[in-house]
Amino acid sequence: MAGGGGRPSRGARVVLCPLPFQGHLSPMLHLAGALHARGLAVTVLHTAFNAPDPVHHPAGLAFVAVPDAIPEAVAATTNGITKILALNAAMEASGHVRDALASLLAEEGAPPLACLIFDSSVSAAQNAAAGLGLPTLVLQTGSAACFRLFRSDTYDMLHDKGYLPATESNLHMPVKELPPLQVRDLFDPSKLPNKEIGHKILNRATETTTKSSGAILNTFEALESHELEMIQDQLAHKGIPPFAVGPLHKLITSNDGGTETSLLNQDRSCIEWLDTQAPGSVLYVSFGSVVHVTQDEFMEMAWGLANNGNPFLWVVRRGLVLGVDKQELPDGFMSAVEGRGKVIEWAPQQEVLAHPAVGGFWTHNGWNSTLESIYEGVPMLSRPIFGDQLPTARYVHDTWKIGILLEGVLERGEVEKAIKKLMDEDEGVEIRKRAKDLKEKLRMCLEGSGSSQQAVDKLVDHILSL
Repeated sequence: MAGGGGRPSRGARVVLCPLPFQGHLSPMLHLAGALHARGLAVTVLHTAFNAPDPVHHPAGLAFVAVPDAIPEAVAATTNGITKILALNAAMEASGHVRDALASLLAEEGAPPLACLIFDSSVSAAQNAAAGLGLPTLVLQTGSAACFRLFRSDTYDMLHDKGYLPATESNLHMPVKELPPLQVRDLFDPSKLPNKEIGHKILNRATETTTKSSGAILNTFEALESHELEMIQDQLAHKGIPPFAVGPLHKLITSNDGGTETSLLNQDRSCIEWLDTQAPGSVLYVSFGSVVHVTQDEFMEMAWGLANNGNPFLWVVRRGLVLGVDKQELPDGFMSAVEGRGKVIEWAPQQEVLAHPAVGGFWTHNGWNSTLESIYEGVPMLSRPIFGDQLPTARYVHDTWKIGILLEGVLERGEVEKAIKKLMDEDEGVEIRKRAKDLKEKLRMCLEGSGSSQQAVDKLVDHILSL
């Protein structure tokens, strides 16, 4: 799988600017390692907020910290859109990103700066580069399907055809222009407290691509071939090539230099615990780094897991339950699951999913988690909460058929039945078979001549041509 580690310098340098949240930071840092392994000089331009630790990344990557000026009240909010807009506003107002890029451009004795690769949500970085005449490429950290969906022209179509705004009567209506999606899977700006913010985010997502010299997608050909064809058609007349280089977390091997991107401390005791469990018996439960559930949902999850009887590993991170820093488990819960249930604050997820004891993954279907599960051939119990998780879960269930979708009000009896279906029943056996088949297709994409490796080669050639 190695993509050319140890090659001589290609005589060019790229700057990468991630959005400083776990689900966005990880793929950007993995991309940095992949480009470095292809012989490019790489500088990561990052905020002080959620700054990556250079110790955990391949030697040779350069890290440059940029001061951020996000008000404390905004940094503390749980509203991701508000944080993203505030971060961009702070970057624009301070000029720190522009100053850092100008300094890198003027640096003597360093390889010439070819381009800035920025997260699609950090439009301020693209604006700063444009002001300096530096070409940009945009990294989309979601699926190709979501890249197509979250565009202003797509939303114009959804409004024109009456899918949006969503109503109680049309939630289950198929969106025939975007199969397999239903209206309930769509992001609906009209449901936000401030409708204009939603439209602003969609417009920015479209503009960042339109103003870029290329679009990098963390997906692979065998998974989203139709969606990638549609994107190719959409962008071709604008001269913007797409590059499907995913899954980024497995694009290079440890021989090329390890990358550890977790912002939270991982509890490795769970690996020793998994070693004591039967193969394929454990349900791994984690809702990622930013999702919140209500107190009622947490209680139903807990007793659904307890009543089901299957072994489980449950990540209950700080802040998982809305309004609570450290959530207490229900009285009697630990005694009810003694010997077959383990609860931790954070897990080394890729290692957990690769463990032979893990037979299923109850997930929010964040894109990184979904790709990690697909890579290991682990079937999913999907409980999407917001944003791109909703369409991703629909694809997992309806298109790829590698998971079960848990929708509606969360109730312990339904949780118990869904786990049983995934882990023990015939339907789960069929889902598991399809997950294993998709795993093999993904592994082929990562081989030396596979589509993802070829896409990275084309990306590097494109960067050198800018």
